[in-house]
Amino acid sequence: MAKRFAVTALIYGLTQVSGMYTLYEYAPSGNSYKLRLAMTQLGLPFKRINLDITQGESRTPEFLEINANGRVPVLVLENGERLSESNAILWYLADGTPLLPTSKLEQAQVLQWMFFEQYSHEPFIATARYWVYSLGAEDEYKSKLDENRPKGYAALDVMEKHLTSNEFFVGNTYSIADIALYAYTHVAEQGGYSLAAYPAIQAWFKRVEAMDNYIPITQ
Repeated sequence: MAKRFAVTALIYGLTQVSGMYTLYEYAPSGNSYKLRLAMTQLGLPFKRINLDITQGESRTPEFLEINANGRVPVLVLENGERLSESNAILWYLADGTPLLPTSKLEQAQVLQWMFFEQYSHEPFIATARYWVYSLGAEDEYKSKLDENRPKGYAALDVMEKHLTSNEFFVGNTYSIADIALYAYTHVAEQGGYSLAAYPAIQAWFKRVEAMDNYIPITQ
């Protein structure tokens, strides 16, 4: 039986005494959604500033002062420190909470899946969704989509095999490894992928969506 995730900010010492986090994001992005989901589930207050990356809003001189790499998401901490790269931010937020295992091995396994997500999954599944869903440019990117599709399915195959015998990705307990992979996988069909042949992934979707304080990507 999967462990239910239930946590309050107070119990785990995460109460923000003054103010809140500020999340610079592109709201439809899975990378931004990862952080909204994690912070909501951890009970962390945050405000959102949406930048339309399709209109170059993350490349303005003002935003480049916040992140010289010109990418979202960026999380501004209460003390003004800034963190970029979605999975690094997830790790920061999860430290000391049930979203991150305490054993050294399981922490490394969480990182293993998060690196997999960024290297073997996101470049093919998230990018396809951006081209097709966000830009509406499927015809323009057809050759790249056709080239990348087998690599995206290869990543889904790896996930399906693991989830056939595991309820979650690490230690059979919901963690930021699941959040990192769920974000773009559950909307992969918006990039032209079919998930019909992945029953273990679809069952995992339901387990993630049953977690306390779950929010959809549209929220």
